[in-house]
Amino acid sequence: MSLADKDQRLLVMHVVFSFAVGGLENGVVNLINRLDARRFRHVVVALTKCDPVFCARVTRPDVEFVALHKSPGHSVKLFPALYRLFRKYRPDVVHTRNLAALETTLPAWLAGVPVRIHGEHGWDVTDPDGTNPKYRLIRRLHRPFVTHYIALSGHLKAYLREAIGVPEKRVTRICNGVDLSRFEARGPQRLPIDGSPFNDPAYYVLGTVGRLQAVKDQMNLLRAFVLLIRRRPDLAVRTRLVLAGDGPMRAALEAEIARECVQDHIWLAGERGDVPNVMRGLDCFVLPSQAEGISNTILEAMAGGLPVVATAVGGNGELVDEGVTGMLVPPQDPALLADALERYVSRPELAVEQGRAGRLRVEACFSLDGMVGQYAGLYQSLSGLSN
Repeated sequence: MSLADKDQRLLVMHVVFSFAVGGLENGVVNLINRLDARRFRHVVVALTKCDPVFCARVTRPDVEFVALHKSPGHSVKLFPALYRLFRKYRPDVVHTRNLAALETTLPAWLAGVPVRIHGEHGWDVTDPDGTNPKYRLIRRLHRPFVTHYIALSGHLKAYLREAIGVPEKRVTRICNGVDLSRFEARGPQRLPIDGSPFNDPAYYVLGTVGRLQAVKDQMNLLRAFVLLIRRRPDLAVRTRLVLAGDGPMRAALEAEIARECVQDHIWLAGERGDVPNVMRGLDCFVLPSQAEGISNTILEAMAGGLPVVATAVGGNGELVDEGVTGMLVPPQDPALLADALERYVSRPELAVEQGRAGRLRVEACFSLDGMVGQYAGLYQSLSGLSN
């Protein structure tokens, strides 16, 4: 009998499309690092790749990482490898996340994995409102192989019940949590960001953090910012924009910045490993996404004491308390987004007031410890173990 066979801890196998920088993946890291190591052990399976640098964020030494290097298309070709993997490790729980990993619930079922949890974190830009008939059909066809669903927002929970036909008792809403010790509330003055050209305290700095991809729609924010400084030259003198992150939209953003001749007003900060420090160097946080589940970066910004301007998509409205901790605007509408930004740049005292309210809201409703406790309880109850 192997050492793994003797280990009485609950084995959770997390299946994701890719284990690299991203909000969903950060959530997996936080969960693994915080779950009680005396009761839980983990294996991370990426259908495509495991980024070694990102894997290093997992601080537990007993976690294994498996990359299957999937080619484009469905996961069917990986089913034999997945079946063997599930039979080898015999996990107590397989936890898949989002549509890209949903198909792996079938080989998990065939391999006899007793608990198969699927998490819905949000949609892709190709299906921003969850109405794509093909994707809905895929979700319905895999419904029998999923033991239980986790929805990160009330919006996603309603979608699973009403559009996919999942019974109420098989869906649990667990919102993301944020590590309050990492994202300390900023003081009355923002702090310098390493490498930023906008550390002068005379500037008012707007910013966003996220992968530069179409669904996050940083282009919408860029265009709104240009509208703002064109119509308010008095604000243009002191207003700056930070776009932190990297990804496939970077070249298009660079081209738009050059076309509008705003290189002195916008900083493409690239991928950052110091997001808490970036947040402390902003005056207002903006999330211009076309689609979201529950945004980690909104919660992190609120924890950092920043007001949040976000698009009214997905679960954003469950996080941002309109008029109290920030503002919600329609997606893909740079004119209305510019109006919202102007409000905060024109009234810095409003930003400070709403930033404080956001921090209090996160402390009360979105702590990381609370989130981890909910996952631990669900894993154990579905596996027939007591707390």
